[in-house]
Amino acid sequence: MSDQSPPRWDLSNVFPALESAEFQAAVETLNQELEGLENFFAQNIRQPQGILEDDQMARIVGEFIRQVNRLLVDAGTIRAYIHSFVSTDSYNTLAKRILSEFDRASVRIEMMEIQFRDWIGKQADKLPAIISQDETAAAHAFFLQEAVEQSQYQLSQAEEDLAAELSLSGTRAWAKLQGTITSQLGVDFELDGKVRRLPMPALINLHSHPDPSVRKRAYEAEMKAWESVQEPLAACMNGIKGAVNTLNRRRKRTDALHSAIDDARISRSILETMLNAMRESLPMFRKYYKAKAARFGKEKLAWWDIFAPTGKSDTTFTFPQAQAFIVENFAKFSPDLAEFAQKAFDHRWIDAEQRDGKRGGAFCMRVPGVKESRILCNFDGSLDQVFTIAHELGHGYHNSCAFQANKTPIQMNNPMTLAETASIMCETVIMDAALSKADDPQERLAILETSLISDSQVIVDIYSRYLFEKEVFERRAKAELSAGELCEIMERAQIAAYGDGLDETCLHKYMWTWKPHYYSAELSFYNSPYAFGLLFGIGLYAIYRQKGPDFIPVYKQLLAGTGEAKAQDLASRLGIDLTQTEFWQNSLSVIGNRIDLYTSL
Repeated sequence: MSDQSPPRWDLSNVFPALESAEFQAAVETLNQELEGLENFFAQNIRQPQGILEDDQMARIVGEFIRQVNRLLVDAGTIRAYIHSFVSTDSYNTLAKRILSEFDRASVRIEMMEIQFRDWIGKQADKLPAIISQDETAAAHAFFLQEAVEQSQYQLSQAEEDLAAELSLSGTRAWAKLQGTITSQLGVDFELDGKVRRLPMPALINLHSHPDPSVRKRAYEAEMKAWESVQEPLAACMNGIKGAVNTLNRRRKRTDALHSAIDDARISRSILETMLNAMRESLPMFRKYYKAKAARFGKEKLAWWDIFAPTGKSDTTFTFPQAQAFIVENFAKFSPDLAEFAQKAFDHRWIDAEQRDGKRGGAFCMRVPGVKESRILCNFDGSLDQVFTIAHELGHGYHNSCAFQANKTPIQMNNPMTLAETASIMCETVIMDAALSKADDPQERLAILETSLISDSQVIVDIYSRYLFEKEVFERRAKAELSAGELCEIMERAQIAAYGDGLDETCLHKYMWTWKPHYYSAELSFYNSPYAFGLLFGIGLYAIYRQKGPDFIPVYKQLLAGTGEAKAQDLASRLGIDLTQTEFWQNSLSVIGNRIDLYTSL
């Protein structure tokens, strides 16, 4: 691999190999810690001796939290290491077997958390005394208060244990199957005069190819490919959504959205306020789509043109060039951020190479044992991928701020809504830098296009995904859904969101097949927090533009504490009221200004 090639990540400072003695020792230590925690729980909580005084209760809670945090550091490190192989090589049978074995430990941890939540819920009246009499309990007061709140939505202990254990052969198995199918699917595709086998992430990246004939052929090839696997993927969807519906009903949740709202640490009214603002902004985005269609000599935009470049830009990036551009412009925002990014590049924390067996998209994962992060992306030299790397580095920086503040794993349990805060900020910094550097109108148009493609996906497409998932949950409660029905729901949701800005004869009815977010039993409505993150991040960036460097310490403190408060409480510290439509509209108006500039060029 040359110095110009996208890198593969390095986790050699974590463990030498999956087969290494060090890795095996870590797994054995984890099992011992888990057994010790289970014994502690059984002796002190499940079967307490007599009536406990407040100071005894405080001691038990504090010790339980300390043991859980140690366990989560080790478990998080092991899981990240295994996932580094599974996510980049779905043909690695050893890694998949080890992940399956590790999942059993994960279920045991989940059982302990469920049991503790049930127990602490019954001690709600003693919680103030517990927090006041133990330092560890006091430092985790938000966690304890949230546990009490959520304890009312639990089944009996035996039922919760059974549900957790059955997830191994149920929802988790369905999710693994979806990941395996989509990562191993490929298409023979002619490109630049040569026929080559393209993995689906590489084929999907052709959405942004400058040649319209390539984009259309890639779209058609993609549709055929997803059609060939639609039945097993429909089974995955039905299995997961059916299980989630059943558990939510048994746990007396209002609906599937109920747990998602609680996980996001927002109120239903905040979500509805944001969604209403998004819905009202749709005509603004349709204006953008029509303007883009007109550039191609069309009245409406075909799906394969949504991601197409416009303007004229000869700028492509080698990976080292992308690295230099990101670090240089991060430094203008914060030297601390630039230093973090440089460290991530220098120590090969990023896996950017496109290859067969590697999952599509991008993500950032914590490696708590070494207080680092690792980033996966599929780099193709485009500005969009530069934005993606900046976005994921934002997640890594978010983790770094918490690590530097010595936050525990429990304290770092961020909701999805706030997990996007730093990533959106970093992406915005790089987008503004790219725009300010471009003097030529066609170059500015090309950069604006890249930005608006991302913005419109997070607002318009994610709104369609919300509509899709809502209807799927509602209909799955009555019967299984065929692949054809899932396609119909997806097309209907896309028409509702994109409206007359998109050619309704050229939609993407198979979008549900490859988005992994739909296949997480633990995170229903996974997509909506991205819209929250974008609009919240834009709002924070506006504050930064007003306050300059003085904003950075406050910002770092915010990032370090996103796992220790509800979204509204954190936002109010910066003078933001998430219940008011005005905040969301102001953030959307920033995108509206970009659309106005786009249409004027």
